[in-house]
Amino acid sequence: MRITVISPYNGGSHQAWAEGIRTHSQHQIDLLTMPARFWKWRMHGGAVTLARRFLESDQRPDLILATDMLDLTTFLALTRRQTRDIPALLYMHENQLTYPLPEDGSTGPMRRQLGERDRHYAFINFASMLAADCVLFNSHYHLQSFFDALPTFLKHFPEYNELGSIDRLQAKSEVLYIGINLHRLDRDSHPLELEPQPNDAPLILWNQRWEYDKNPEAFFAALMSLADEGLQFRVALCGQQYGQRPASFDMGLKQLSDRIIHAGYASPETYARLLWNADIVVSTTHHEFFGISIIEAIYAQTFPILPNRLSYPELLTGEAHDHCLYQTQDGLLERLRWAVSHKEAATNFAEKWAHGMERYDWIQLGPKYDQVLARFISQTRHIS
Repeated sequence: MRITVISPYNGGSHQAWAEGIRTHSQHQIDLLTMPARFWKWRMHGGAVTLARRFLESDQRPDLILATDMLDLTTFLALTRRQTRDIPALLYMHENQLTYPLPEDGSTGPMRRQLGERDRHYAFINFASMLAADCVLFNSHYHLQSFFDALPTFLKHFPEYNELGSIDRLQAKSEVLYIGINLHRLDRDSHPLELEPQPNDAPLILWNQRWEYDKNPEAFFAALMSLADEGLQFRVALCGQQYGQRPASFDMGLKQLSDRIIHAGYASPETYARLLWNADIVVSTTHHEFFGISIIEAIYAQTFPILPNRLSYPELLTGEAHDHCLYQTQDGLLERLRWAVSHKEAATNFAEKWAHGMERYDWIQLGPKYDQVLARFISQTRHIS
């Protein structure tokens, strides 16, 4: 079978996901993509450009699999002569309805709207979901949080707000986790630069974006508290940075300068070595629909300390919840203090939980994707 994957904002995790499907699927996968920049314009105009490219190409797929950054309604309208009998699935990496906005309205993605959410982008997601034959979410948390927020969003409109569509959307929505190429991180492929010594201070890792929604203020506040208590630890800060970074990073880099062994972009080789050298990985984020970077760190036998919310509880086994998940800033500090002070015990837990992350590897999820995609192709053919 032939499948066209459409990704208007094809960078980072979106690009890795699309290429992962192409690599691990038994079907013929064609990619129809655009570079990952100008995300608002991609949601407005990407469908027009990609529709033109689709019509100009020789792609005649059995199925279309599009990401949430595509205005699927516009794409299908412009290609209707060729796509009217082709099932279309929409994969929700994120959505523009529940994505958190910064407290400072003069910063972030809605600064031109003075911090008020631009509902048009959320409506593009909503209309695209209506147009799709199936909607795939990357976690149960993402699915549930979106549908919890959707009624309030639709009630904002004065009339004909289509609240009855919610049940229909839920009925055709399901969860399909993101596949990750975890084996690219295997220790055998990335020798350690320095073999850790038993007396080395524990290495605490931040491996998320340097942006407001990841709540770096709470992370650095916890580290400063540990430093004030006289505890020994080292810090590695890696992750992508877009535009101006939060001021908390500048303050943290200054105050913890003697403890920081890495700060900024990490090449794939350096990133893998940091994962294997790290003892503890911390998230303080306000936003996480899935959690690729945390899964990568746990796979590399790093002890996770994570908020007891968002997607994290479903990513970990029940045994890990009491040890790793915290409710408050005090809870974060308590778990950090324990992990830093009990390095060997934390390492034993991390080694035990690492194997559980293999269920997110493409080797495991590739066949699952093929089953889901083949099912919808078969259903459509049966209906027609």
